[in-house]
Amino acid sequence: MSRLRPALLLAAFAGFTLPLMPLQQIFVWAWPRMARHFPMYYHRLVCRILGIRLKIIGKPPESGPLLIASNHVSWLDIMVLSAVAPLSFVAKREVNTWPFFGSLARLQRTVFVDRDRRHATGNSRDEMQERLKQGDILVLFPEGTSNNGVEVLPFKSSFFGAAAFEGVLVQPVSLAYAGHRNLPMNRRLMPFYAWYGDMDLAPHLWEALGTGPIEVTVVCHPPLSLSGEMNRKALARHAEDQVRRGVALALHDPGKIG
Repeated sequence: MSRLRPALLLAAFAGFTLPLMPLQQIFVWAWPRMARHFPMYYHRLVCRILGIRLKIIGKPPESGPLLIASNHVSWLDIMVLSAVAPLSFVAKREVNTWPFFGSLARLQRTVFVDRDRRHATGNSRDEMQERLKQGDILVLFPEGTSNNGVEVLPFKSSFFGAAAFEGVLVQPVSLAYAGHRNLPMNRRLMPFYAWYGDMDLAPHLWEALGTGPIEVTVVCHPPLSLSGEMNRKALARHAEDQVRRGVALALHDPGKIG
């Protein structure tokens, strides 16, 4: 792994990001439509800077109200998904306190939720629903944590209830870290990009930047809705099945995706 590459990439990222943060804050205050769309253009450039090449399969969303249900692999997911559509994230409340990254999350109008206290779930779900009613696209990671990039953990259904009103759809999205330097990703390299368990963020970030570039496949499955007999638990199971299948095919048999 080159020691110079991550230093140069981080310098480029900081030099590009820091001047734009006050601009996005102005958009949040005064121009809501641009506040939604500006992070998408920003993250497309960030992906180019960091050497993240995207392969998008299916139809990505263009406008809300929409709840995206995606598997969660890494901190890189934020850049990847943000480059695909004008969206905001649903994140655990602790992210709001993280140095620098918490500021970026707030600027992207993240909805911070408390996953640990059951009585707080209703308030978080109501906040998500209000944002959906405003026409936003929200990304939910229903596994509740990141995973190893190969498997998909069971989806928790609690926050799917935010989509329980007319006009909102739920779109399953599969993220697969499928390639490294134009070759298929392998299990030895995957931990350099999949951030999970008790991995520390700073050394993981440094190693990921030094080991790239990488190719990420984003599979946008057909949207679903909470209607008829499809309650939130059934919707979560169906979304989980779609996402799991998409990840498996993208990693092992990409020709069958479609």
